[in-house]
Amino acid sequence: MIAENKLANPDKTAVLLLAHGSPNSVDEVPEFLLRVTGGRPLPQPVVDEVKYRYGLIGRSPLTELTLEQADLLARESGLPVYVGMRNWKPFVADAVSAMTSDGIEHVVAICLAPHNSRTSVGLYRSALSENQADFTIDFVDSWHDHPFLIKAFAEKLRLGLDRARREAGTQNIPIIFTAHSVPERTIAEGDPYESQAKETASAVAREGALTPEDWSFAFQSQGMSGGAWLGPRVEDTILGLKQKGHRDIFIQPIGFLCDHVEVLYDIDIGFKQFAEQQGMRLWRAESLNDSPLLASALADLTRSRLVRIPSARK
Repeated sequence: MIAENKLANPDKTAVLLLAHGSPNSVDEVPEFLLRVTGGRPLPQPVVDEVKYRYGLIGRSPLTELTLEQADLLARESGLPVYVGMRNWKPFVADAVSAMTSDGIEHVVAICLAPHNSRTSVGLYRSALSENQADFTIDFVDSWHDHPFLIKAFAEKLRLGLDRARREAGTQNIPIIFTAHSVPERTIAEGDPYESQAKETASAVAREGALTPEDWSFAFQSQGMSGGAWLGPRVEDTILGLKQKGHRDIFIQPIGFLCDHVEVLYDIDIGFKQFAEQQGMRLWRAESLNDSPLLASALADLTRSRLVRIPSARK
């Protein structure tokens, strides 16, 4: 008997993209935060600050961009693609219900957070397991080093850095790669998130032909309450670069796949204002959003998971 890999029945196979979710308006922020915390109320000043940040950017495009990424993946893969959000509409439960109604038998579940952490990917897995499904699930734990993902980030890095250098009139602009911070205890308990995020940054730097002196890494968007969060912070990294004589900075958030409040407020408003207060200028790489290379990464990842069902022939 010779083992043979065979594609799962494409008529009954689908992809499920899992994401954090985001409120559609400032008025929805309190309910959204309760979902994020599992029903635990946050101090009112924290709620007010989050509402303020959403108010400054108008609205988060996360849901809209995720649905667009799903459409691109569907065209690239030829498979139906569903979207489930952990903290907002369309919820994971809605996606499971839709797939069940459509007669789906096998699902490749991909988190739009390529670095594995129990604070993100782990919670998406839990949200999916809480909803009883009539189909089998192949859950992708991480894909932080996928070649097309690295190329997608490197493409945005190249375009953004070229623009920044032209506007600054210098080639000497240090790059800070960033990812969302997590509680330090998460890493102490063996979570691979920190090492995977730094692996992505190193791979993008190599793809972009950067030297080790060209870039550094920092964690952003530390939590507003409770415990120590992973660093170094972006603000401290900016101050360190200022002490070295730099007056221009370029940030690429390699921990995120589309625009949302952590990009549109934390970087475009918060870090930019902080840099200006230090007499410095700050640029950012565009988010991947509707990047064809991102769609190719997701499609390739899907195909690699589907060619896994063994059959036998003589």
